[in-house]
Amino acid sequence: MPKPLPDVLVRPLRPDERAAWEPLWQGYLTFYESQVTPQTTSVLWERLHDPQEPMFVRGAFAAGQLIGIAHYLFHRSCWTIGDYCYLQDLFVIPEARGSGAGRALIAAVEEAARAQGASRVHWLTKEDNHAARALYDKVAERSGFIQYRKLF
Repeated sequence: MPKPLPDVLVRPLRPDERAAWEPLWQGYLTFYESQVTPQTTSVLWERLHDPQEPMFVRGAFAAGQLIGIAHYLFHRSCWTIGDYCYLQDLFVIPEARGSGAGRALIAAVEEAARAQGASRVHWLTKEDNHAARALYDKVAERSGFIQYRKLF
């Protein structure tokens, strides 16, 4: 297990940092045995930097290298006046897992959600993602809900 990194810096990614971001995005997709078209990746990057979109990206850096990313978005809820914040994607490069980067990214998203007036941050992971779940069980509560979906 990597040693905790004392100086993990989390900040929004800039539009000129796509070349650093894209390998982590592809690593996330590979981890989940998924793929998207290059056009989808381009549209995602544009949305993450469009001030009219409720989507955002944070990056975790150590020694100037991007080692983790978090994509999140705000959405309405029937249960609250304020929005919810959905942490849609969280990825840390394999060499930096266990270093505190994932925890720092979650904390940064939580801080952004509080600043936006959201009443919760929520996310999903696969049942067999034991490494991530070990962290998630320390920083949040499991909702007990099961996700269903229909793809079109």
